[in-house]
Amino acid sequence: MNNFTDIYDKVVKNKYDFGTGSWAVANNNIEMKFDKNGEYHPYQKNNEYQYTEDEINKLKQACLSTSDLNESDIAKKLFSQVKGIKYDDDLGYYSDLYVGHVNERDFRSNGSSGGFGTWILAQLLKNDEIDFVINVAESKTDGKLFEYIISDTLEGVKSGAKTKYYPVEFSEVINMLKKNPGRYAIVGLPSFIMELRLLAEIDPIIKDRLKFTVVLVCGHQKSTKFAEFLAWQCGIKPGDLEKINFRKKQDNYSADRYAIEVTGKVAGKEQTIVREMRDLVGNDWGQGFFKVRASDFTDDVMNETADITLGDAWLPEYTQDSKGNNIVIVRNPIIKKIISNGIRDNKLMVDAVDDKTIYRSQASHFKHTKYELAYRLFKKQKNQEWYPQKRIKPGSHISWTRKRIQDQRETIYLNIPKYYQEALSKNDIQYFINKANKLSMKYKRIYLGKRIISKLQRMLHLKN
Repeated sequence: MNNFTDIYDKVVKNKYDFGTGSWAVANNNIEMKFDKNGEYHPYQKNNEYQYTEDEINKLKQACLSTSDLNESDIAKKLFSQVKGIKYDDDLGYYSDLYVGHVNERDFRSNGSSGGFGTWILAQLLKNDEIDFVINVAESKTDGKLFEYIISDTLEGVKSGAKTKYYPVEFSEVINMLKKNPGRYAIVGLPSFIMELRLLAEIDPIIKDRLKFTVVLVCGHQKSTKFAEFLAWQCGIKPGDLEKINFRKKQDNYSADRYAIEVTGKVAGKEQTIVREMRDLVGNDWGQGFFKVRASDFTDDVMNETADITLGDAWLPEYTQDSKGNNIVIVRNPIIKKIISNGIRDNKLMVDAVDDKTIYRSQASHFKHTKYELAYRLFKKQKNQEWYPQKRIKPGSHISWTRKRIQDQRETIYLNIPKYYQEALSKNDIQYFINKANKLSMKYKRIYLGKRIISKLQRMLHLKN
């Protein structure tokens, strides 16, 4: 990859870029914009710009799909020398593992699950470990619902509470970080934190100022159309959505039975509507409606390069609590001390757990993202297509049924944006739902067949 066109075609046109904004930080001729499907991609400001060899190399090293460094390389540099650190092939380095929630003030009630993300950032600010927090809040810019902001107050930190299944990019705030001295903490998804780590390797200012990274476990990234489609099902047409809460807790149900809350114009009047997520088309995360394609080409489930990893405790012993709980993977010694003090002072209610419990909380995520990546890479290799080098190598060792599931997930990814654009042109949501349901039914039939085969195998085993 010796010229810009080559690297751009391989990474961006093949949908291997995560839309983080890393290229727009690495080079001033690049900016981030939405495409027609509501995904962020890098674009040139001046198509005639001639890139130097050094600039091309920086773009390669700032991108997860082309860098010479992988997550293991970065994590080893960051955490291998931490006193008492442990290592697990799936979780990466860790010093402590917990499941639980924040017991202080309204951090938990304002969060999507246990409130840990906002609480950690607030403690870092309170303890004078940082000057600024970079997190995702409601956007004040026309054309997007959420964006990264920089704040130095508790109110600013709290504005970034709750999970947003919506694309953002960090080039504007990281370029502001480079201009304004200070100590920063950022919260983000795995690909975002990893590409920030890669930027830090080539930019000493970022390395010096970015002091803490907080990551949220993410099954996959979504385009803007996911929020738009959810709202459309609630009666708010595309273009009329003003606000969305993707994770509204329901007091009378388990934590995994959350709702969405949307605000926008219905027949010219502003309305706020609440619908239970499981009643909406597209609620099945495994099917991946409006998925950003690059999400299928990472093998890092728990973001091994983050100072602390937080996720939902999707465990039967915890989901019955409607208020929500987090899984917590601690790697940074300063954050370790903050959490230890929080436990001592009864500000945190947690259970110390083992690596198997953390894995179990995201078992399906590990299966798809990490262990079945080999098959997705195998298909690329078989078709002689370029693909990013991962720690998982191409292979076709998974079962026939799991191959069919992977094939159908790819079919869903490829067709959902196309069907949605057709529905928009027709102003007909039912057109899209009908098309999408056909894809979903085939997906469900594969799972049904898998269950029947498993049942027959158990019966034969018992008989023998």
